[in-house]
Amino acid sequence: MYQDILRSIPSVNELLESPEISKFTGRYPRLLVVEAIRAVLEDIRQSLTNKKKCAEAQAIDLSPQRLYHLVQESLRQKFCDIGHAINATGIILHTGLGRAPLAKEAAQQIQDVLRGFSTLEIEKHSGRRGIRHHHVEQLSCMITGAEAALVVNNNAAAVLLALDTLARGKETIISRSQLVEIGGSFRMPDVMAKSGALLVEVGTTNKAYLTDYCNAITERTGLILKVHQSNFKIVGFTETVDLKDLVSLGKERNIPVMYDLGSGALIDLKKFGLPYEPTVQESIKAGADVVAFSTDKLLGGPQGGIIVGKKRWIDLLKRNPLTRAFRVGKLTIAALEATLKLYLEENLAVQKIPVLHMMLTSLEAIEERCKRFIDGLTPETKACMDITIIDGFSEMGGGSLPGEGIPTKLVSLRPEKIDAGEIAARLRDNAPPIFARIERDRVLLDMRTVYDNEVNMFALALGNICNS
Repeated sequence: MYQDILRSIPSVNELLESPEISKFTGRYPRLLVVEAIRAVLEDIRQSLTNKKKCAEAQAIDLSPQRLYHLVQESLRQKFCDIGHAINATGIILHTGLGRAPLAKEAAQQIQDVLRGFSTLEIEKHSGRRGIRHHHVEQLSCMITGAEAALVVNNNAAAVLLALDTLARGKETIISRSQLVEIGGSFRMPDVMAKSGALLVEVGTTNKAYLTDYCNAITERTGLILKVHQSNFKIVGFTETVDLKDLVSLGKERNIPVMYDLGSGALIDLKKFGLPYEPTVQESIKAGADVVAFSTDKLLGGPQGGIIVGKKRWIDLLKRNPLTRAFRVGKLTIAALEATLKLYLEENLAVQKIPVLHMMLTSLEAIEERCKRFIDGLTPETKACMDITIIDGFSEMGGGSLPGEGIPTKLVSLRPEKIDAGEIAARLRDNAPPIFARIERDRVLLDMRTVYDNEVNMFALALGNICNS
């Protein structure tokens, strides 16, 4: 009997040529589909071997529909590729969904660079070898007021490079409350240890005074480091030392002061009704010798890190061999250059950089998008669930503006016959996948992070789910 069941298992070729599974070869390379089929069939054979009773073996579902789903799941788990997704979570800088979407100008410049050769590292007029950071450095200095700048592949690299250059084998003074953990469980003390800098903690978890820094300075002190708490808050009985005071102390003792700003705001968010976030310009104006920040957070560009500051210190960083290891490629430079150009006129930046535009989209505009989404649903879709527009909050995400919700409008879907988790799962299975929130047996769609041209795709996907 076991042999009969084993013989009933279809072959790889039979499945590959079946009407259902053959569709996968249009979406995945044929070799990947074959590997997925083999993995599924091997799992089935192993499961049959482990069954002790004939009845249990006969209970294994070998229907075409079941095999189709098993192969589909195997392809998704093992051979998942990056692609377009719709973000209805309301998390603007969603790390899992790629953080900052790029401005059209940045995407266009990437396309221009991809079409052929580019002027990445050459001087057009002389034809001589140039410097790849030149254009981005000029723009960074124009926008921030810094004397010099350098681009690396992320802010963690920027901090590591600065510490390795300025404080290797020397003491670096930092407030205990600023020993943060960044994404992926990487911690500031670990980054400092890897750089060769010697960590000197001052103050307590909630309070640090200028005298703490003064008392910690020795002949081995190489750097004073301030880290912006961009991904968490300490509230209540707290005290921190202002950057200007640290700069004054650094000048008095001839010690450079570095500010790890993290999220990298280049415009004053407070004047738009959003929570205060220190800007790079403020940090340079305060006199910081070195300022490091991300380019894919509040700045709204591609992944990268920028280091700006006094020329004497930035020049030292440029000569560090790690700079070569941390350098960015032409696509990052192209996208970052186009993004920074928009900041030369603040109005352009607010209108065209998606992160800023999403942050500042009015409640009226979001509610109109919600209504347009509901109006695009078929009567059959509306009949299978309770659909309402409710108030809620979007999040900045990406380690920026922690704990600061941005008022928004949500479409609430409360299905009658399908579990909310099942609706969310099916939305993720859509092409393109749609990511939403689940709360109290409801699927919540935040239209702040949904593009206008995605609304109809969203409505169609929901209709397919209800009618399937």
